[in-house]
Amino acid sequence: MKRARIIGTGSYLPEKILTNFDLEKMVDTSNDWILARTGIAERRIAADGEATSDMATKAAERALAAAGVKAEELDLIVMGTITGDFPWPATSCLVQNNLGAKNAYAFDLSAACSGFVYALGCASDFLLAGRGKKALVIGAETLSRVMDWTNRNTCVLFGDGAGAVVLELQEGNSGILSNHLHSDGSYFDLLYQPGFGARNPASHQGVDDKLCTLQMQGNEVFKVAVRSLAEVSFEALEANGVTSKDVSLFIPHQANRRILEATAKRLSLTDDQCFINVHKYGNTSGATIPIAMDEAFRGGQIKEGDLLLLAAFGGGFTWGSTLIRW
Repeated sequence: MKRARIIGTGSYLPEKILTNFDLEKMVDTSNDWILARTGIAERRIAADGEATSDMATKAAERALAAAGVKAEELDLIVMGTITGDFPWPATSCLVQNNLGAKNAYAFDLSAACSGFVYALGCASDFLLAGRGKKALVIGAETLSRVMDWTNRNTCVLFGDGAGAVVLELQEGNSGILSNHLHSDGSYFDLLYQPGFGARNPASHQGVDDKLCTLQMQGNEVFKVAVRSLAEVSFEALEANGVTSKDVSLFIPHQANRRILEATAKRLSLTDDQCFINVHKYGNTSGATIPIAMDEAFRGGQIKEGDLLLLAAFGGGFTWGSTLIRW
């Protein structure tokens, strides 16, 4: 049986660290308040002039090096992002050029915090359909550029970063076992960026009204997120005839520690089965899972034969899961 197998991981985090104590000086909040509600202690912020394509390129280079794959060997690049360098062209095309991946076709995918899980499933399906043998899948965000730094309910949550994996079509039982995706647009206004698109084009008034910043109704998002993450995780397990006890490592979207703990409880997962790094990087949207996966692998927490469960939830609403045999 042929499967798309992850053969290399990579990640990149900006050098600048913004701590909760730094935020205390910027907005009406406190370290204790942030920790109690989110579990986040610090997050990374892109440098002036550092864009999503720059971070994505560095993460991709590290994934390619880990895989022992040259950029020109890639057939496909799929990138999950909602904070691309430009409205268009696709930021993945900029990364393709940066890498010198001249033989790859590239496109972006917009699914907010579920972007990497969506992109991973998409790339796997393309390879299985015969549209290439090697793919680069990236999740990258520069959320600091769409943040209202006077709103303590949102600015404390998010950070910047990028993660990437290299997929190769191989014979065997290892690789992506299944991918499960869902969406419900009726919730769109609970987590979105109102401007500047076709609905609310760029204007001076729009800037004054902060339409270009992320808007979120946190309590409502929390309720749907926990339920959806648990349900889609069970969907992946049931589709493959396994249970949560068989999971070696659960790598969820790192949105908020309370969401992660509530989801893990519903799945009856132990602390040892869950990978959490939200305290160090905050919510980097579509980049959280590939960053966490790279950190877990390089830290020796992922070994050959392990069963990995990925699950994400994001604006749209979108949510999805992936089950992987490493």
